Amino acid sequence: MGQNPAVHPIFARHETFHPRFGWLKKGFDKADEDNSVFSKESAPVVLGVGKNMVKAIRYWCIAFKIVDELRDNGKYVHKSTAFAEKLLKDGGWDPFLENPSSLWLLHWNLVKPPCYAPAWYFTFNELNKIEFSADDLIFSLNEYRNRQFPDKQILDSSLNKDVNCLLRMYVEKTGPKNLKEDSLDCPFTDLGIIDAYTDSKRFTFNFGNKPSLPPEIIVSACLEFAASFQDDARTMSISRLLYNAGSPGQVFKMTESSLSEAIETVSKMEKGIYLTDTAGMIRLAYDSDPSVLSEKILCSYFRKGN
Repeated sequence: MGQNPAVHPIFARHETFHPRFGWLKKGFDKADEDNSVFSKESAPVVLGVGKNMVKAIRYWCIAFKIVDELRDNGKYVHKSTAFAEKLLKDGGWDPFLENPSSLWLLHWNLVKPPCYAPAWYFTFNELNKIEFSADDLIFSLNEYRNRQFPDKQILDSSLNKDVNCLLRMYVEKTGPKNLKEDSLDCPFTDLGIIDAYTDSKRFTFNFGNKPSLPPEIIVSACLEFAASFQDDARTMSISRLLYNAGSPGQVFKMTESSLSEAIETVSKMEKGIYLTDTAGMIRLAYDSDPSVLSEKILCSYFRKGN
């Protein structure tokens, strides 16, 4: 397998902090007010966190494509993206991320190209295991690093930090008497995409329907994925949408029936999207530019106040 130029060799920039409630909105707002905020000595005061957390917020805002990091006269500046403006601006789709579907949209945004979180990309797209331990994940990620970034010096300790951070981010931790630990709460545990066994040493992906993942988010991601191929095709096979690296099927851990159901549901509300069956191969078909359709579906979904 060749190198994937859309996945950047960035490891352990989160300072061991997973994204916390409010961080993305705060990072967006402050960078919108002052695009050099993260580079200033005053950043901890402005953001109301310690120095390491400033670095973590900056990293997560870049990784989730909330801001673009650019060089301006030798200094880094951070400009809010069109996606962030739509989602997080006051009066936007869901500025305070109160709707669980926004977290699914962010999860998709984190791992889609260009990806600045290769451990996340690998785990959801290329880890060929349904059930795994942290050690399994570190071992497989190590092989991926050597294959994907052979010329880069990436420390084993960075891989360990990424795996620990990823598991804390998605796996719901329980304390005594199975009470949820709120001290280090991370919104992404609510997705329920990775489950822990009772000993918390082994994990499994949760495939199929997810109660908080609406069909509109799935189909929007499918169309965005189709658009990434930059061809004039107006169909894409369900198998590609399910099994290709970077596909919604991999990122959301879908089954064929859960993906087909989502497309059928959206096709009843949105003209120009439907399932076709040609010679026994089920395909998603769309009548116009898939990236435009993807955007339209998201706008109409959030406008309805879901």
